[in-house]
Amino acid sequence: MAMLRAAKHAMRSLGSTAPEAAPFSRMLHASPGSKKIVGVFYKANEYASLNPKFVGCVEGSLGIRDWLESQGHQYIVTDDKEGPNCELEKHIHDMHVLITTPFHPAYVTAERIKRAKNLQLLLTAGIGSDHIDLKAAAEAGLTVAEVTGSNVVSVAEDELMRILILVRNFVPGYLQVIKGDWNVAGIAYRAYDLEGKTVGTVGAGRIGKLLLQRLKPFNCNLLYYDRIKMDPALEKEIGAKFEEDLDTMLPKCDIIVINTPLTEKTRGMFNKERIGKLKKGVLIVNNARGAIMDTQAVADACSSGHIAGYSGDVWNPQPAPKDHPWRYMPNQAMTPHISGTTIDGQLRYAAGVKDMLDCYFKGQEFPAQNYIVKEGKLASQYQ
Repeated sequence: MAMLRAAKHAMRSLGSTAPEAAPFSRMLHASPGSKKIVGVFYKANEYASLNPKFVGCVEGSLGIRDWLESQGHQYIVTDDKEGPNCELEKHIHDMHVLITTPFHPAYVTAERIKRAKNLQLLLTAGIGSDHIDLKAAAEAGLTVAEVTGSNVVSVAEDELMRILILVRNFVPGYLQVIKGDWNVAGIAYRAYDLEGKTVGTVGAGRIGKLLLQRLKPFNCNLLYYDRIKMDPALEKEIGAKFEEDLDTMLPKCDIIVINTPLTEKTRGMFNKERIGKLKKGVLIVNNARGAIMDTQAVADACSSGHIAGYSGDVWNPQPAPKDHPWRYMPNQAMTPHISGTTIDGQLRYAAGVKDMLDCYFKGQEFPAQNYIVKEGKLASQYQ
């Protein structure tokens, strides 16, 4: 609630005027004068007017348009990001700041970075900057930052919901109602209690830890694999057990939740071989990144029943094409990328973006945890 109050306070102060920009020092300081800022978000269309707090869309523009334009900056917002003639391409050559989002990712390739001669700052409205070529950004001397912590609660709650949806075999029951059917046996034969099941999270950062805390009242056997062991006091409070080896942990799990960022090491981590070693009938929740999984291997394992249920909101690529195999595989409870873009999450990451832009204009540092690329170095989770 404290974060939400802070976000709301920041949103109310959008009309404030920032001091004159400080002299430019590569990475953090904006040079004097007007800046061209480009934002790429999903378009809300008819839904835009239904909630005044719906700021994460093109129409809402993070709620910062008046604030930016009152200081003389140019703010271009679009959802058109693909192809040589898209709207984003028209502004790459002279934009100073690019704001992107994991929910409608504008893929910032090395080639785009090379052409962006004025670009100084890449901001992610949310968490997860793997849609940016981070090595190319580092080599170009750019700063990349995101709003760390902005959607931790949103994603952890969504993961818990998906676990329950899979365990209780909810989707087939819902579809029965829609179709006018009534077949209790068709649901109950594979519906279970969550209590007593072994749940393992691959990654125990902010989201992973919060998920484990949310799971504690369900009396599960909680396991986690991460490059950093949890604080012993917190580990004891949650009741989670650290597993040093991923492939030792995975076969123990009835339910696996993916909570690790997409890096060169985690891309394709769950391939056919690794999936084959999982417990038959395993349930998997992935709100991290679609490319951590081998797309076809997941579809095949769902079809064979080796994976009894797969749910998540991340795809590779995004938006998912109409022929993506995860749309049609059995035993899935997939959605578009929505877990981190609740209205509460939007207010938090909109406020975070505004705060970082304000710091950029004033030549001030961002919160340390927000940096993904700084002074040519990648954050530890992406190394």
